[in-house]
Amino acid sequence: MNKLLWLVRIIPALILLQTLFFKFTAAPESVYIFSTLGLEPYGRIGIGILELIASVLLLIPSKTWMGAILGFGLMAGAIFSHLTQLGIEVQGDGGYLFILALIVLICCAILILVERKKIPILNRLLK
Repeated sequence: MNKLLWLVRIIPALILLQTLFFKFTAAPESVYIFSTLGLEPYGRIGIGILELIASVLLLIPSKTWMGAILGFGLMAGAIFSHLTQLGIEVQGDGGYLFILALIVLICCAILILVERKKIPILNRLLK
């Protein structure tokens, strides 16, 4: 089980870290996405920083729950943006970014469920 949980931590962390290159180098697709959302350039950079923080927290066992909550929130926002403004397919990517967001969201949801006793507000509610 421990190896499986590490895999569920590593997968979203790697996806989030991999996309940072595109956000921080102002890759055309990233600029297009954030321009469409009215968040270019500050939203692109700010969300990139938050994704970096989430990916690091996911890999620290005592802080995994924090990274999972942050990652879940960021991906919920990304998925909402895809469904309302961007479309599932962005600039002919075949829905690749949407699928990556779903994978991160699902992994983070699993981690929130597994780590729920470490989350202060949930721990109080579950008593």
